[in-house]
Amino acid sequence: MSNAFKEQLLKAGLADPKKLKAAKKQQHQQRVQVGKNQKVVNETTLLAEQRRQEQVARDQELNRQKQEQLQKKAIAAQVKQLIEHNTIKPSGELAFNFTDGNLVKRIYVNNKLQSELTRGLLAVVRQGEHYVLVPAAIAEKIAQREPDCIVVLHSRQEQTIAEDDPYAAYQIPDDLMW
Repeated sequence: MSNAFKEQLLKAGLADPKKLKAAKKQQHQQRVQVGKNQKVVNETTLLAEQRRQEQVARDQELNRQKQEQLQKKAIAAQVKQLIEHNTIKPSGELAFNFTDGNLVKRIYVNNKLQSELTRGLLAVVRQGEHYVLVPAAIAEKIAQREPDCIVVLHSRQEQTIAEDDPYAAYQIPDDLMW
């Protein structure tokens, strides 16, 4: 209400000064409450908040990538350590042929090592450009961490022969050379 209108009401006797003060106070409180409840929208603060959230998301992604790289390095170090501490030196004049992808590779071993390789007690593992022999238990640990390193690991399962197999008497030797 304007001041002129208030004065007219007071002169006419239609309003009481106490009631006008109470009405003025109530209007003031309502304006203050509206101001508190209403948030001032500022484009610069919105843009700054959006950029901050984008930066946080980018930082989290970079942190996740760094953690993955550190984990890969740790696994590679574990595999390298397992191979270095458990390597069996291949020695002998007997060639053991195996395939690595599309290539046929060869390691020279003795009769005992060849027998253990064919029975699944030893495995051939790739270490960089070279191939080494490790015990089957170690090869299984390596396979859990990095399965691509294992080149040859024969299973140690005993083959059961069916009772009605007509070729049961003709066994194929495991150490067949090719």
